[in-house]
Amino acid sequence: MPDNKKFYITTAIAYASCKPHIGNTYEVILTDAIARYKRARGYDVFFMTGTDEHGRKVEQLAEAAGVEPQKYVDGISAQIKSIWDLVGASYDKFIRTTDDYHVEAVKHIFEKLYRQGDIYKNEYEGWYCVPCESFFTDSQLGEGGVCPDCGRPVSREKEEAYFFKMSKYSDKLVEYMDTHPDFILPESRKREMINNFIKPGLQDLCVSRSTFKWGVPVSFDEKHIIYVWIDALSNYITGLGYDVDEQGPLYKKYWPADLHVIGKDILRFHSIYWPIILMALGLPLPKSILAHPWFNFGNDKMSKSKGNVIYADDLIDVFGRDAVRYYCLTEMPYSSDGSITYESVISRYNTDLANIFGNLVSRTAAMTEKYFGGLIPSPSAGTEYDAELTETVRQSVEKYVQSMDAYKTAEAAEAVFAALRRANKYIDETMPWALAKDESKADKLSTVLYNLLETIRICAILLGPFMPQTCDKVLARLGTDKTEFDTVFKFGAIESGAKLGADTGMLFSRMDEAKTLQTLSAAQTKEPPEGCAQIGIDDFMNVELRSAQITDCQPVPKSKKLLKLQLDLGYEQRQVVSGIRQWYEPQDLIGKKVIVVANLKPAKLCGTDSNGMILACGEDNVRVVFLTEDTPLGERIR
Repeated sequence: MPDNKKFYITTAIAYASCKPHIGNTYEVILTDAIARYKRARGYDVFFMTGTDEHGRKVEQLAEAAGVEPQKYVDGISAQIKSIWDLVGASYDKFIRTTDDYHVEAVKHIFEKLYRQGDIYKNEYEGWYCVPCESFFTDSQLGEGGVCPDCGRPVSREKEEAYFFKMSKYSDKLVEYMDTHPDFILPESRKREMINNFIKPGLQDLCVSRSTFKWGVPVSFDEKHIIYVWIDALSNYITGLGYDVDEQGPLYKKYWPADLHVIGKDILRFHSIYWPIILMALGLPLPKSILAHPWFNFGNDKMSKSKGNVIYADDLIDVFGRDAVRYYCLTEMPYSSDGSITYESVISRYNTDLANIFGNLVSRTAAMTEKYFGGLIPSPSAGTEYDAELTETVRQSVEKYVQSMDAYKTAEAAEAVFAALRRANKYIDETMPWALAKDESKADKLSTVLYNLLETIRICAILLGPFMPQTCDKVLARLGTDKTEFDTVFKFGAIESGAKLGADTGMLFSRMDEAKTLQTLSAAQTKEPPEGCAQIGIDDFMNVELRSAQITDCQPVPKSKKLLKLQLDLGYEQRQVVSGIRQWYEPQDLIGKKVIVVANLKPAKLCGTDSNGMILACGEDNVRVVFLTEDTPLGERIR
């Protein structure tokens, strides 16, 4: 097979902190569908996925669980891998960033970048987000002084660290983006990266940490561990056997990657940090990075606090693997967020899979058994509807290939279902049951059943990357060996005289919505909220909580989220800025008594001084913790 037929495709490696929900799982389903399609087209595909297992968050979760970090990630990584297997991911390699070969290669990569002057040691002070493992400056924080990427609280940290000289390569990266239009997909996201992150000026990137230990140590300075940007991102080459002084046969064969499939939230890291690291190493850049959108629960972001998180295994228990795969691949648009609810899954299942696809296969096979003894008939005399059906199938194949080549799976599936809907209409138009009653129309009956069987064969091949188990079952039912992808381009490949395979029952039986919703509700996985590391009483007592009264409250100029609170603690007056504007009117807060973190380091939010933090709960519906009116001011809360 010629070299240009290789195809190396990856997912972003999943963070080994907790069980992935359907939004996380969509990525591996999408990547698997693309990989299966490329294999069907004759490509030598290498599909890699895996888990990112280092970082402070894992260290904290392991401590909270009372186990060593390695034991913690062993369990989570195994859970992630089992879910990837459950959805039918046909990966060739599952990499873990705790794998020995990866750890050693990452050490050597860091050493090389340091020796050649791309990495230097300095001191860093900034706002740190634990879930995102990112530092931010004051100007980069989101409204309310939160992480601009995930919206969670950040903490002020200062530490010694190693830095990567990002600006050294920024012009070269922009030139590469401009001369490679398929580097970032969808193309609209390229301008976002250039205008929002590169043109304002790339800051040097913090690439080591010294305040926690769970990570790959810097070989020449073991007080530091190598940060996620070099550790996790390097998996795409270390998984192929790359090391600084040697490159394994898989690396030589498959790199550069043809496609990185990632979530839109981590595009900056993959389209800026990762290419610059590769440039510094003198390595080719990946050909394309596909930044897919997210699944929302209806119109809302999935949130454990809202209880609207959906998991793949719960869905598969009710609908089956292929139905879940099909829903994910058809309900997620190419560039805008998709939506998932239990009701929409049931509707799509009943409409597309049971009514259109499953019913067509069942009716056609039953009529072939009844009228031709299960033998595929020979086409001869045509009907006035034959040309319309075959032309629709031809157009569907053409549109499907164009869409899959552009990684637009929803459009590809719609093209196939246009042919399936036309086939169902063709049955109503030709009325095979009526033709069977008139011996003079036997030839027309033969043609109708042949055309239906051939349409089903072609559609089953096209839908193979979406629903591999189902489509294998359909092709087995047809009793055909014409299952290669190349046979879809010419209508009429199924062989007359061949006998249908054994009947294995309905592909998809219609579901009662009320009963199915009840089943899903009862079976829904209940995930506890992620905890923090356990602390001792001394740690807790270091947080000074005091009662205070709000004496004045005003919106912070140029901010949609911030309120400026004037607090009376009895012994002093304080100004505190809080991101609660969308939930409270200023006049409704004046006179209320609250709890304030009195020994929090001062901060400046949107140019306004803040000397403390008031306590509140919730993420999507924030509620301030109020004290009773008779609570004395300035009392210590324990």
